Amino acid sequence: MNVTIYLDNSATTKPHPQVIEAMASLLEENYGNPSSLHTIGQRAERVITEARRDLAGVLGVKDKEIIFTSGGTEANNMALKGVARAYGNRGRHIITSQIEHPSILEVFKELESEGLRATYLEVDGEGRITPDRLAAALEPETILVSLFHVNNEIGSINPLPELAEVLAGRGRQRPFFHVDAVQSFGKLALRPGSWGIDLLSLSAHKIHGPKGVGALYVREGLVIPPLLHGGGQERGLRSGTENVAGIGGFGLAAVLAEGEREEALPKVAELRRVFLEGLEGTDCRLNSPAGGSPYILNLSFPGFRGEVLVHALAAKGVYVSTGSACSSRAHKQSHVLESLGLSPAEVAGAIRVSFSRSNSLAEAERAGRILAEVVAELGEFMG
Repeated sequence: MNVTIYLDNSATTKPHPQVIEAMASLLEENYGNPSSLHTIGQRAERVITEARRDLAGVLGVKDKEIIFTSGGTEANNMALKGVARAYGNRGRHIITSQIEHPSILEVFKELESEGLRATYLEVDGEGRITPDRLAAALEPETILVSLFHVNNEIGSINPLPELAEVLAGRGRQRPFFHVDAVQSFGKLALRPGSWGIDLLSLSAHKIHGPKGVGALYVREGLVIPPLLHGGGQERGLRSGTENVAGIGGFGLAAVLAEGEREEALPKVAELRRVFLEGLEGTDCRLNSPAGGSPYILNLSFPGFRGEVLVHALAAKGVYVSTGSACSSRAHKQSHVLESLGLSPAEVAGAIRVSFSRSNSLAEAERAGRILAEVVAELGEFMG
């Protein structure tokens, strides 16, 4: 029987045991509606208050600047549509990059259908947006810039403070700055308040928390309309009875991740190094930049199809993906890799290996060796 080696952590992570235990307790004991006025409801409300305080503390922001959502996708939608619809009288131009997550790019397409003009910036050879490139794209009509912190397919890291400085240089005409931090929160340093970020999207299930929970940081003073209308929860921005157990689990997961973040980073970098050692001698192209997040490693094996490699690895107990989990089942070619100028064969032969702080060096070494074996076996079969 194969030992399971899970290396698809950019798609989702296994919940931390402490998070599972805490959520089970919350489901059993704090089942009240947080909007209810009685004691049971008040206990549930305190769980949300504490989780909000935990996330704010990790980010170094105010409690009231944290809005809980159902995940990163909802947070992205709330941020982009909110700014465009609340501040569209200031201008009709918005900016993002060509390699954003679909929950950014699809919203931009919708906003274009509503009459806004969008610019999709090209990335440099490291998969990043440079300050010069952003500055050149700004117009007097620009009201919103939305960029990732860490790209979900290749792990490139945008220089957020430098990009924010470019926007700050516009003075009173400064566009709002939204950042999708789903792949960086709990893994890299992140300080939206001091970095000049106005809105920031987060997700719990990328940091060993539960699925179906996320958050949006909204800088104090910025007013956006809600996507959902109803009971007026979350300062009126996100109506609907709160997922108390999920929110509580998110708060704990954030605290645990932040507590281990500095120690985890060099460990994960070593996982990546050991994994790549096992691939020496294979015809492998490294698509992730050397200076990117060590948590994400994108590789191409020209002559093979990524999905074939994924299934062959799964048969041996190693679990990776072909790219973004949101688009892998649609069998679409990666828009990220295409934007980097990879050939069709390199795009088709790409897989994404993503580590977490819970992976071991033994797992990384074994997984790299198994991947090399799979490539050799498939090569003999095809040849």
